[in-house]
Amino acid sequence: MLDGGATPVGIESAIVDCTRGVPVLLRPGTLTRAQIEAACGERLWLPEELPGAAPRASGTLESHYAPDAKVRLMDGRSLQTALDLLGPDAAAIAVYARTPVRTRSPHYRRMPDDAVETARQLFAVLRDFDAARVKLIWVESPPDTPEWEGVRDRLRRAAAG
Repeated sequence: MLDGGATPVGIESAIVDCTRGVPVLLRPGTLTRAQIEAACGERLWLPEELPGAAPRASGTLESHYAPDAKVRLMDGRSLQTALDLLGPDAAAIAVYARTPVRTRSPHYRRMPDDAVETARQLFAVLRDFDAARVKLIWVESPPDTPEWEGVRDRLRRAAAG
């Protein structure tokens, strides 16, 4: 295994298929759709908007990166409610959230409010949780805004594992 250390971006880059006559976003990255559209000068399509199967590309499988622990995405309020219901048992659950939460878990990490910074640290945080041998990782779902698309994609894939 080759490890080049931390990257300034964190998550993998976007994958754009240019073999179908129009640019098709196969996997979002830290660049937003608007940035990619501005660079290519036309609308960016999604695979489901075009007939035929999208080409298979590394990192586009439903469960591309999944830690050993089970990942569950939930909104901040539901996350806090679940932690409260579990009481002391919640100490065994790793938590990665933007909203400050009350937890007894020693495996609580605060997700940055910035999508770019979250993308930089996402895989390192998940690896740290795995190294701690937690069985469950509860993650607050990122905002449904364009700049968070790459982070949401990687978290959805991690939760599918």
